[in-house]
Amino acid sequence: MSALPIGIFDSGVGGLTVLHAIANRLPHENLIYLGDTARVPYGTKSAATVERYAVEDAAFLVEKGIKLLVVACNTASAMARERLRREFDVPILTVLGPGARMAARVTRNGQVGVIATEATVESGAYVRAIHEAGGDIKVIQQACPLFVSLVEEGETNSPITRLAVEKYLTGLQDQHIDTLVLGCTHYPLLKPVIAELMGEGVTLVDSAEATAAEVETLLRENALLNEQTATGERRFYVTDAARRFQRIAERIFGEPLAHLEAVEVWGHDRLQKSCQ
Repeated sequence: MSALPIGIFDSGVGGLTVLHAIANRLPHENLIYLGDTARVPYGTKSAATVERYAVEDAAFLVEKGIKLLVVACNTASAMARERLRREFDVPILTVLGPGARMAARVTRNGQVGVIATEATVESGAYVRAIHEAGGDIKVIQQACPLFVSLVEEGETNSPITRLAVEKYLTGLQDQHIDTLVLGCTHYPLLKPVIAELMGEGVTLVDSAEATAAEVETLLRENALLNEQTATGERRFYVTDAARRFQRIAERIFGEPLAHLEAVEVWGHDRLQKSCQ
């Protein structure tokens, strides 16, 4: 069991920040990544649609024989977590919980901002999770619907990106927050621009790093850490736009991808087979 891979999925390239954090922390682990680039973004879709997409993504990875499923999409974490836990007999960790718990730990004045997709903001999932983790904390949310599309296009530090960051985040500067949760795994790719606008007095919480730490804890507690000495295998799957995904991924990792394959994940046959 310990040599089995960890499966990670996201709507696109954003979850690569989670995979990168896990790979840095646990270099011996085998990792499989699925980016549902044909249907990105999830954050503008209905709850029922996001839930269906998440189940199909998870089914694809479970068929690969994984020991742990990491939902590296905050929208799917907020809307499909319970359904995934009912459908699949594999440990599941979402990025939402680790990010909320870290925000509750690091805030100094109890004023926490959350930027996320429209769907995640409307779900209120981060507000609930932060309150559960830290009690009397004021949470101010801001939807940033353009951020995912900008990242998917590779526009992480362009003039148009800076304008979008200023448009969405200027209001948060007036709320006296000291902590800002990057509540979408695409958003850490905009971290330098966001940090410049928010200033040194605001701590940015990257759920990727928090998730990687909790992955290690979960595997260690269940005796599932891979004890091999070689660097783990990395496999990447996308549902569309493989070349664009490859370009962005190789910029994040600083090296060529060893395995990248375009696949389809939708369809009742795959879903029914994985749930039997």
